[in-house]
Amino acid sequence: MHRLINRSLQCFLRDTYGAATWAEVARDARLGFDSFEVMLTYDLGLTEAVIHAAARRLDRPPEALLEDLGTYLVSHHNLESLRRLLRFGGVRFVDFLHSLEELPGRARLVLDDLDLPILTLTETGESSFVLTSGPSVPGLGHVIMGMLRAIADDYGALALLDHAGSGPEGEVVHIQLLEEDFAAGRRFELSARLG
Repeated sequence: MHRLINRSLQCFLRDTYGAATWAEVARDARLGFDSFEVMLTYDLGLTEAVIHAAARRLDRPPEALLEDLGTYLVSHHNLESLRRLLRFGGVRFVDFLHSLEELPGRARLVLDDLDLPILTLTETGESSFVLTSGPSVPGLGHVIMGMLRAIADDYGALALLDHAGSGPEGEVVHIQLLEEDFAAGRRFELSARLG
């Protein structure tokens, strides 16, 4: 999991803020190299060093930076395959929410050694949910919030999201679905067009 987060952070910073900013963050974090390799596992301390170096350099709270990373993962044109994987969760945003518990298994179909945290969705009322992401990388709940915001927009749904901190089971995100058909969603077809 950490290796994917590290590479995602690097690509997000490079694609969003430029190669020079990524180079400065890598130097500030004292990585000792200029690029994370996808197939290598790195110490969690390096991940945290990159997050804090980027937050300082960009003058942003780490939580906001991680949420932007989540948005990037769903909406950047270089990552259309991840968007497709997520959209296989259902025709409507509420279907997608109910499919989140299956996401780690679906992700392993693409990368069999990918170890995503356990996701647990609890319905707490009409159109109200609590999503818990099992203990993993600190701050992952903020990444998930960014992904949920972007995917709600993708479906055309209006949802309020709130990071409610961490508990023994992991990080907690409250989701209030205000309107399922708030706007026109982005076009999505189950089969990709060839050619």
